[in-house]
Order: sequence, then structure tokens, then C-alpha cells
Amino acid sequence: MTIDIAFSLFGGLGLFIYGMVQMSEGLQKAAGKRLKNLLGMLTTNRFIGLLVGTVVTAIIQSSSATTVMVVGFVNAGLMTLKQSIGVIMGANIGTTITAQLIAFNLSKYALHAVAIGAIFYLFGKSERSQYYGQVIFGFGVLFLGMTIMKDTMAPLGESQLFIELVHRFGRYPLLGLLVGALVTMVVQSSSASVGILLSLLAVGAIDYKVALPILLGSNIGTTITAILSSISANRTAKQAAAAHLIFNLLGSVLVMAFYYIIPDFGNLVEQGVGKFTGIIGGVATPERMLANTHTLFNVINTIIWIPFVGFLVTLVKKMVPGEEITIKRGLTYLDERMLETPGFALSQLKKEALRMYDLAAEMVKETEEAFREYDLELVQAVEEKEDIINELEEELVKFITRFPRHSMSETDIKTIDLYYAIIDDIESMADDAHDIVELIRYKQENDIEFSGEAQETIDNCFNKVFEMMADTRAIIQKFDKELAEKILAGEAYMDRYQIETRNGHMERLGKGICDPNAGIIYLEVLDDLEHISDQMADIVHSMLDFRGR
Repeated sequence: MTIDIAFSLFGGLGLFIYGMVQMSEGLQKAAGKRLKNLLGMLTTNRFIGLLVGTVVTAIIQSSSATTVMVVGFVNAGLMTLKQSIGVIMGANIGTTITAQLIAFNLSKYALHAVAIGAIFYLFGKSERSQYYGQVIFGFGVLFLGMTIMKDTMAPLGESQLFIELVHRFGRYPLLGLLVGALVTMVVQSSSASVGILLSLLAVGAIDYKVALPILLGSNIGTTITAILSSISANRTAKQAAAAHLIFNLLGSVLVMAFYYIIPDFGNLVEQGVGKFTGIIGGVATPERMLANTHTLFNVINTIIWIPFVGFLVTLVKKMVPGEEITIKRGLTYLDERMLETPGFALSQLKKEALRMYDLAAEMVKETEEAFREYDLELVQAVEEKEDIINELEEELVKFITRFPRHSMSETDIKTIDLYYAIIDDIESMADDAHDIVELIRYKQENDIEFSGEAQETIDNCFNKVFEMMADTRAIIQKFDKELAEKILAGEAYMDRYQIETRNGHMERLGKGICDPNAGIIYLEVLDDLEHISDQMADIVHSMLDFRGR
């Protein structure tokens, strides 16, 4: 019987979590990139960040998804640590909407929602209708899971062992806090642990005062998702995850302290939430009161701590020491207003192209360092800069298309076309560097070793590329015919060297000297380096064409 109850309980929980995931995924797909853009753009201060975090989380029904996105934005340099804290606070408020929905007790409509959602999901003619079908289907599965959990837990109210356990939680609130945190860490969802609590309340297995410390614990446990997502991220992203933990921990511990300082604190909170529920027109059922407590706790905790965001930033920087890692994204030297003076805008366009080139050169340098001695942070830095260069290329191309060509000289128009070509070549160089770090990841994950000869060949190629890159930057800065010839000669050398080394490698492979897996990576890296030299030669050819050879 006990085994049957366990399977029913975990089966119901599984359906609940699956339904929640389906709802969240469907809503995110339906919203497309708009929610991500909202998170990335509307976080100029803590209050706007708070609002955005609340709205986004309420829509996608997952604080975990929001905090993971925030960690990703911080890792990519799109968001500062201070901005991220406001969004995380908002996510804590937004996630309480799930408990509010569950408290409506719509279980009797669960199968209706599953049926309607499945129809839209399977037979919808448009992607959007399929996404909405996924949301409705997930909503139904969630409540179906709740129904199973409630039915499974109903006999617990008559179990003497469980009643004694509940009384123990009532006597030791700290124990309830730890259980709530542990359960939420295991299922990695505060909504799931709150769903279990609401099921226990609905069947009378526990009362409000026992549920309250467990609810507080769930607020601590939910931070595990952001912490796990930050493990492989940069230091600033780790600081954002730590801020999430500290914020939730401080609030929960503060309330827990009141349990031991204020006599009969649980009853006082129950009475206060009961009055609040009546004031807003709700029926004070145990489920509704717990859902309202969840919302009130996160709102009040946010109101208390939002003036002290600066203190939280200082605290997490001491916990996770190191400088904040952010890279300037977007255009630095160009502005829409400059289009009124195209000549000045062209000189600024050159600065943007050089800045973009410097980023690509840093990528290639970091790639060589990571290849020589594997470093995950260097690999991540290259990946981050590749995203920045892609964004920069997109913004530069948009800017270039807005030049008033009808009022510009032929020389100025040719200059625009020249930089358009240069920008495209730089972006291709960044792509090649990114391809190499993917090969480095594969090499590291599969414990692939290169022979000394192979490593020496790659080092030689990198050194030649570095030499060409310094010359190419100089020629973008100021055209020099001798440098142009030197770069073209370097590209021809890379072509010959690649053919020679490829032939030598094939001979070693035929004799069984080289590992075939290492050989594949070796040849791919040589191809990427040779292609980088091709892009620099293309820049020279574009400049020669501009000057009429």
C-alpha cells in the first residue's frame, strides 16, 4: 500500500511538473523573442527591472526560466549585476501567480483543458495556435497532477505516523524550513513544492501554521536552478545567482526569526492573511490563504530590500570576489543624428570597423591561448565576443543602409561599400575563431592529444595569422601598398603551408602514427586559420579595388 501511495504521489507530481513545463514552453514560444528582448532592454533601473521580472515570470509561469535567462544575460554582458537583482526580485513575485491559479481549484476542468489543448496542439493550422494548444494542454495536465496528488494524500490525514510528523513540524518551524528548501532543490521548482503543500492543505493533512515554514523553505530551495546554471558562467553571472540566494535567504530567515521571537507568531500571520483575503474579496480557504501568503511574502520582502540593492551588490561581490565582466555592446561611435553630416559619419564608421576588428583579433588570440592550454573562461570569452560581433555587424549594416546616398559623392558611396565589405570579412573571421573553440571543446571533452609535430604546425599557423592581423589593422587604419603586398604574400604562404602540412599529415595517418580523431580536428583548425588569412586578403583586395588598384 505504501509503495502504491508513493508511486501515485510521484506520478501526480510528475504530471504536475510536466504540465508546468508545457505551459511555460508554450507561452515562451508564443511570445517568441519579445519576452527576452523585454528582459534585455527594459532593465535600466531596479524598479523597471522589478516590473519586467514580475510580468515576464507571471506570463511564462516559471521563475526558474526567468532567473536562468537573467544569468545568461549577465554572462553575456547584456545586463549588469545591479540590474539583474531587480529582475530577480520581480521573478520572485511573478512566480506566485502559479500558486494563485492552483488555489482556484479548477481540477474538475483538467481533462477538458487536456482535450482542448491536444486538439489545438495536434490539429492547429498555425504555429501560434499550436503554441496556445500546448499552453492549455499543460494547464490541464498540471491540474490533473494536482488531483492525483490530492487523492493520494487524502489518507495521510488518518495516519498516526504522519500526524505525529506534522506535529513535530509544528513544534520545530526550522525543520519545516529545511524540508521545504530540500524538496524544492530536488524538484528544482518552487511551484511544484507549493503544489504539494496546497494538496496537503486541501485534504486537511496539514494546517496553515505547519505549511508556512515549508513555504518559506521553498523560497530558498528555488535558487538552486540559477546557481546550477551559473556554474559554467562567468564571475558576474555567479554573483547574480548568489544575489538570488542571499535575497531569498535573508527574507525567509528574517520571518523564521520572528517565529522564535514573537509568541504565537504563526497564529498572528494566519489571522492577518485571513483578514487580507477577506478584504480583497476572497474566500479564506487554507489553499487561498497559503497562495496569498506566498505572494505577500515576496512582495513585502522586495519592498524591504529594493532600497538596499547597492548593499546586496557589495555583499555578493565579497562572497564571489572579482571584477564585473561586461563588454560594451552595440554601436559606440555612431549615432542616428550623424547621418545629417555623412562625412563625419564615415569617419566614425571607420572607428566602429576598427573596434569590431579589434574584438575579432582578441577572439583569435584567446582561441590560440585556449588551444595551447585549455581554459573554459577563455572559450566562453570567445563565444561571448562572437555574439557581440554578430550584433555589431547587424547594427552597422542597418546604419550603412540609412546613409543618404542620393546626396553623397561617388567617392563617399564607394567608401560606404568598402566598409560594408570589410565588416562582412571581420564577422567571418570571428566565425572562424568560434569554430576553432568548438573544436577545442570537443578535443578537451574527448581527451584527444596532438603529436608534438602537429602542435608545432598549428602554433606556426597562429603566429603567421597574428602577424597578418597586425598588418591588416594597420592597413584599415591607413592604407599602405607595401603592407597590402605583404598581407597577400602571407595569404599565399598560408595556402601553400596548409597543403604541405595536410599532405604530411596524410602520410603520418597512413603509417598509423597519428590518431584519426586528432587528425580531423587538426585539419579543421588548419582550414579555419587559412580561412582567417583569406578574409584578411579579401580586406586588402577591397581596399585595392577602392583605390583602383
